[in-house]
Amino acid sequence: MWRVIRPDSLRVWKDPEVVRRLARYRAIIDNERLAKYLIAKKFAFGGDLSLPTPSLWDLHTESSSGFEDFIARVDANEIDISEVANPPRNLLDLKIELANRILADCHFCERRCGADRTKDEKGWCKLGAESRVSSAFLHTGEEAPLVPSGTIFFSSCCFGCVFCQNADISTNPNSGHVVSPEGLAAVAAGLHRDGALNINYVGGDPIPNTHTILESLFYQTSNVTQLWNSNLYCSEETMSLLTDVFDVWLPDFKYGNNECAERLSGVKDYFDIVSRNHLLAYNSGEVIIRHLVMPNHIECCTIPILEWVAEKIPHCIVNIMGQYRPEHRARSERDKFPDIARRVSLEEMQLARAKTDELGICWRPVD
Repeated sequence: MWRVIRPDSLRVWKDPEVVRRLARYRAIIDNERLAKYLIAKKFAFGGDLSLPTPSLWDLHTESSSGFEDFIARVDANEIDISEVANPPRNLLDLKIELANRILADCHFCERRCGADRTKDEKGWCKLGAESRVSSAFLHTGEEAPLVPSGTIFFSSCCFGCVFCQNADISTNPNSGHVVSPEGLAAVAAGLHRDGALNINYVGGDPIPNTHTILESLFYQTSNVTQLWNSNLYCSEETMSLLTDVFDVWLPDFKYGNNECAERLSGVKDYFDIVSRNHLLAYNSGEVIIRHLVMPNHIECCTIPILEWVAEKIPHCIVNIMGQYRPEHRARSERDKFPDIARRVSLEEMQLARAKTDELGICWRPVD
């Protein structure tokens, strides 16, 4: 059975490079493959969820390694998942337990603020244990292979970008409404019924809401791609919880060095952390990178990112984005951020796109 694909996304599926690079995602749309989270529910975890946290992480590493082979056999039709009994405890149960333990000493993101959010102590993101959704709708303005995308926008963020394009929700942890894991699953189910080709967790940023998102998968039953749309400043622990259950990654890659990131987004060790996480995502799923070209940052950011992508993760897709505009503090405090106080120029966009062509990066199909 095929899901309906809107006319504006049909053209992109005629491109053989897109088909090759997003083959599993397309197969989920066509119900020829199962979303990974559904397979994780069938993968037995035989341990005790009350074990100390280090022991649970050891078991998670072992289980995750075995799951790689399991999902490969399911995809190869060597295992009929419909004939696999539901185990008493599965890999997703283990991930939910570990996510809730992280919440008590929060290190979902690499700020690692250590807030005990289970006691409503606020983290750097100003969120306690509850997650808040600002909006959820079928998005027709995403990359062409993703349209229509079932986008769920979470409030708050773990970045402090001076040029934030949606500061109304990213900087306001009280925007939107509180959502439970079961409620989030209902939102996702409704979006899928309405025609969403994927469930797209965005924000703000989904990272501080990892516990709610993972637990919502317990209640979800639809065979629909789970898509992580994020700044990808996740901790390594968070990445390990996500990689087995997310099919497609839509990460930002903003900066080609640590200095620009610290000055403009207030985060340390950006390139080291985010490049690590892009590689983890690439090795576990299909990736469309978003790179927002910023004025005066071609040499220091755009080119180093594209060179790294071409060398390390060459089979992903990159969306070279030209819609930067000075917003938030970049607009109200232009004298403090003169390098990004204007829109990106046509010449800068041409340089960025010429570099992608030079390096052989796939980008045009997602214009």
